[in-house]
Amino acid sequence: MIEDEATAAAERWRASAPGAVLLDGFHALKHALRFGADVPLALAADKDSVLSLADELADDLTEVLRRSVVEVPAATLRELVPRLHPTGVAALAVRRERRANLDRLGAPSRPSPVVVLDNPRNLGNVGAVIRLAAGFGATGVVTTGDLDPWHGNAVRAGAGLHYATAVEQLPLDDLPPGPLYVLDPAGEDIRSLAIPDDALIAFGSERHGISPELRARAEHLVALPMRPQVSSYNLATSVAMALFHWGGASPGTPETAAA
Repeated sequence: MIEDEATAAAERWRASAPGAVLLDGFHALKHALRFGADVPLALAADKDSVLSLADELADDLTEVLRRSVVEVPAATLRELVPRLHPTGVAALAVRRERRANLDRLGAPSRPSPVVVLDNPRNLGNVGAVIRLAAGFGATGVVTTGDLDPWHGNAVRAGAGLHYATAVEQLPLDDLPPGPLYVLDPAGEDIRSLAIPDDALIAFGSERHGISPELRARAEHLVALPMRPQVSSYNLATSVAMALFHWGGASPGTPETAAA
């Protein structure tokens, strides 16, 4: 019976994987479940070790994982997920509905800013920013350009926290409403400004910075404090500094982040 269940689960995985979001590792699965993701299939080579991790790190999910995780042979799991996370568990989730994300991003009275990444080039950086935005309770993260922010590499870097905030890819003309604060070295020192809750806070690509099109739309150009002769900060570091300035010493509450 157990062998039949494992075989059936592997077949379901192969059929479902092309259109699903890969949650690679315990922390990605944990966060996705906590923030309401629909996770129809989770596999592990050693279910007992996954449950032990849950007992240690997420005991609110132990029983959920006991019911949902299917144990399959290690060789089968590595065939299905070649870059398997060291925690030895992977799951498939349903991508969050675009209309719901757009409604949240476009809400007339947002409780927290939207982070805009202008044509980012590194999926790991995108995931790191999403993780930061979720932690600070930002309303969402919008990317422009051709990278899909829901790509598996971004979800892995974001530790499954795409489900804790609204993540979408949009053209410049469809950005959510709100005052646009663009990070630019020529801008006003961020320490002299108050960033409103309904702001869009925009950051340029890792190599080329803000595009002329987005810069031209800025209502405020904002600069981060930086020692002379230091050329730039990492993208995720810049986002963290800006969100910390917006929220002061108190990040968004878990209720805000999960909304």
